[in-house]
Amino acid sequence: MCGIFGYIGNKEATPFLIEGLRKLEYRGYDSAGIATLDNKKLFVSKCVGKIDGLEEQLKQKPVGGEIGIGHTRWATHGKPCDENSHPHEDCTGKIVVVHNGIVENYLELRRQLANKGHKFTSTTDTEILAHLIEDNMDGNLLNSVLKALMFVKGSYALAVISEHEPDKIIIARQGSPLIVGFGENETYISSDIPALLKHTAKIIKLDNGELAEVGKNSVKVINFKKEFIDK
Repeated sequence: MCGIFGYIGNKEATPFLIEGLRKLEYRGYDSAGIATLDNKKLFVSKCVGKIDGLEEQLKQKPVGGEIGIGHTRWATHGKPCDENSHPHEDCTGKIVVVHNGIVENYLELRRQLANKGHKFTSTTDTEILAHLIEDNMDGNLLNSVLKALMFVKGSYALAVISEHEPDKIIIARQGSPLIVGFGENETYISSDIPALLKHTAKIIKLDNGELAEVGKNSVKVINFKKEFIDK
């Protein structure tokens, strides 16, 4: 099992991401990483090994920003290594994705994207998602993620941030759990509830086939028919 944790608010995201990932350690992992947006610019830090190694890396090269997503990975597609650790970027470096689950048709999608000129830096199925979102980018991140996922077979929980819309986290669920927690002028995302309890008593769970656009004071949930869901 992989772990996903996200934060958007008025405080530095990195401490919340590290704390959240530590609370997800029980799920097992072989690598860890985070991505943040600072002044509309993406920063990614990741490594194979324990969260302690990621923390040390962040001490050497800190990343700022009040929005971010983090991930602990248990290898399925692709061996444990820095390149295969999450988050994964698209060709432009403007979109990053963390993902829990398996993209069953990733080899087919990888071939299709490669034929369009996409270049890959890992052997994971998750990196395909970042490139697929890039390939379907239409100016609206939520809609672009939705369009990309229409091509995906398999199970997933995923979180996406992008320089295109630096004040939002897009999340989606199909088969793997994902929970949103609400604080005061801040919102959290997690693979499970216990990692959220310190920060919030109000949560919503995404159901299968749902996506959400998460801001620090708002969450908009839709399904694959683009129907709004009241949570």
